[in-house]
Amino acid sequence: MQILPVIDKKDQKDFLNTALIIYKNDSNWIRPLDKDINDVFDEKKNKAYRFGKTQRWILKNDEGELIGRIAAFVNSKYKNKDDEAPAGGMGFFECINNQDAADLLFNNAKHWLINEGMEVMDGPINFGERDRWWGLVTEGYSEPLYCMNYNPPYYKILFETYGFKCFYKQICMGMRPKNPLQQRIWERHDLIAADSSFSAQHLKKNNLDKYALDFMEVYNKAWAGHGGLKQLSKEQVKLMFNKMKPVMDERILWFAYYKETPIAIFINLPDLNQWFKYLNGKFSLLHKLYFLLLKKIKPNKKFTGLVFGIVPEFQGKGIDAFIVAESAKLLQSDKVPYTEYEMQWIGDFNPKMLNIAQNLGDVFSSRELITYRYQFDQTKPFKRHPILS
Repeated sequence: MQILPVIDKKDQKDFLNTALIIYKNDSNWIRPLDKDINDVFDEKKNKAYRFGKTQRWILKNDEGELIGRIAAFVNSKYKNKDDEAPAGGMGFFECINNQDAADLLFNNAKHWLINEGMEVMDGPINFGERDRWWGLVTEGYSEPLYCMNYNPPYYKILFETYGFKCFYKQICMGMRPKNPLQQRIWERHDLIAADSSFSAQHLKKNNLDKYALDFMEVYNKAWAGHGGLKQLSKEQVKLMFNKMKPVMDERILWFAYYKETPIAIFINLPDLNQWFKYLNGKFSLLHKLYFLLLKKIKPNKKFTGLVFGIVPEFQGKGIDAFIVAESAKLLQSDKVPYTEYEMQWIGDFNPKMLNIAQNLGDVFSSRELITYRYQFDQTKPFKRHPILS
């Protein structure tokens, strides 16, 4: 076997094409857009390069055939709660079912990280935000959501045999949006709805700036300061909403208010992979036109939850049931095509958020991922991610 660093455009193409070999017989795999993966390793497009660096490798067998790939990264902004040792990351791992091949890939990532002063290696993770390419699928090998990792079941054995241990589990939950909500949800909803001070409405694109600012207000109260999350500015949120606008469906972005003050958000988008799976990883001008056509002729029946949050002073008072039930009035009508819903992952270190999600109705576990950690000094005791209070 021969492991080679990714240096030129041919290597970059081989890095992408390795996945085609691994998943050629897997009907559930949806090929990611090439541009989405390339953007991670583009210093002009990925702001994480302000704080770190990356290295990629491809692995070939003795016949020169691609059999694996891996990336390693360091990022001074990457830190988990209570981390004492500097942690690096690895990701975009693909490999044939061969432990020697996997070990060679892991070792290269490890030695590169050691040279960069790291003491632990987390993976598979992203060089960037945690809402993309994060974790190894260990349960629920169904079609992945847009920019969600997917892998064969044998990867779990490759990781754990090498010595990776579970740092935390990532729980994804699903719902059948056309199923009637439980009576207890409506009872909690009705208690809130009886007070005219409370209201809920879905986003309207012709007033996007208003909803962007409402989102910012709830987000900054509910999350900023927790787990290293920073406050969002008006400019950041407006930019984010404008980027999302072409794929927004007004009917699945909901806001709750108390006397006109935003107190809760239920932010969802159509699962883009239900359209992108027809593009074979490409997104040229022609593919973009085809994408627009697909949006018209192929109704998307699956949507995904991005953010669900309630400001602290209204948590535990039934606002979760109120906003979900208000949205259900529209989602369960014939006007809306969605029959599947899956939330983005919640870490098992965050029992409070897990409890909120589990109380939304007939929720089921749709898939589970694991973020693994490998300690370079194996004599030190292993610690899982601490529970958030």
